[in-house]
Amino acid sequence: MNLSTYYTPTKIVFGKGAEEQVGALIREQGCRKVLLHYGGGSARRSGLLDRVERSLEEAGVAYVSLGGVVPNPRLSLVYEGIRLARNEQVDLILAVGGGSVIDSAKAIGYGAVTEGDVWDYYTGARKPEACLPIGAVLTIAAAGSEMSNSSVITKEEGGLKRGCNNDLCRPAFAVMNPELTLTLPAYQTACGCADILMHTMERYFNHGDNLELTDGISEALMRTVLRNALVLKDHPENYRARAEIMWASSLSHNGLTGFGTDGGDWATHKMEHELSGMFDVAHGAGLTAIWGSWARYVCQNRLDRFMHFALRAMQVGPGEGMEQTALRGIQATEDFFRSIGLPTSLSELGISPTDEQLEQMAESCIQAVGGRPLGTVKPLTAQDVAAIYRMAR
Repeated sequence: MNLSTYYTPTKIVFGKGAEEQVGALIREQGCRKVLLHYGGGSARRSGLLDRVERSLEEAGVAYVSLGGVVPNPRLSLVYEGIRLARNEQVDLILAVGGGSVIDSAKAIGYGAVTEGDVWDYYTGARKPEACLPIGAVLTIAAAGSEMSNSSVITKEEGGLKRGCNNDLCRPAFAVMNPELTLTLPAYQTACGCADILMHTMERYFNHGDNLELTDGISEALMRTVLRNALVLKDHPENYRARAEIMWASSLSHNGLTGFGTDGGDWATHKMEHELSGMFDVAHGAGLTAIWGSWARYVCQNRLDRFMHFALRAMQVGPGEGMEQTALRGIQATEDFFRSIGLPTSLSELGISPTDEQLEQMAESCIQAVGGRPLGTVKPLTAQDVAAIYRMAR
């Protein structure tokens, strides 16, 4: 077992009507004025913003609003939010939306109380020293940002998508009502399920020792997502399945499924960040488009782990030896992605990067980790990353 720390300070309020508790939760934090941060018009049209605002007003909490967050949240809006938060002297950022909104709120939280360019935290030039408290009203089960220490932002200039991981940004509370996800489009639901799976898979595929209990939790979580994603494909109104997926979203990315490990691989996520930075694709779909190619490229370095994944998570029958079983598990995973309408190649994703673009993304991938090899299952050079991108075409 690796030396590990498990830190999950987020208070969860889960269930129908949970958003009506927002005002009281903010008062518990001792906060008086919040920046209400959200995405597009759906939060207003659905009545959710009205309910949140009413809860704030009933609790005597003042607020200012900033909408406009888009998938792969933009640095320019973060800058706008920082200016607004400082000018209005807010003492909490309340994100109403999915992972993109929460990630944007975290970036604003960093920038509102520290000097210098907040982008420095995302390039690794500096580490955050403070962050305004963050609260979340979750509307999309996917990124797990409602309980994680992670925030990912896209800088429009250069199409750079970078992440910052720091416990300072972990939300103080998260309000989770599965009813709020009932009207999500099928593709968005599927992308969310893929992202949830990948957050645990990135931790599961590592190159160290693993705790039996952590493995068991991880495998159960993955099976739960696999099963309920298929339920939601045919019955999108199923509240129980929505609740299972929403809770899996939080547990998959709050550190639980990586406890006691070396932290996991994360190469697929890093490679996808380059894809969505350059082509602005949906994160979950970008992950499924390249994961199978990554898995086949690296599996020889950890056949035992891929075999366990095949047998315990994907529940395939054993093949004639470890390698065949591992490959069956990879194939079963891609079959699952296709079954819920997600791509397993770049062409299915709808993009056709040139050789020059593949090389550019591969080099940028390595630069984003300080020039070091990428991943732990098989440490990847820029040449390796480019080869995986080519396999994924």
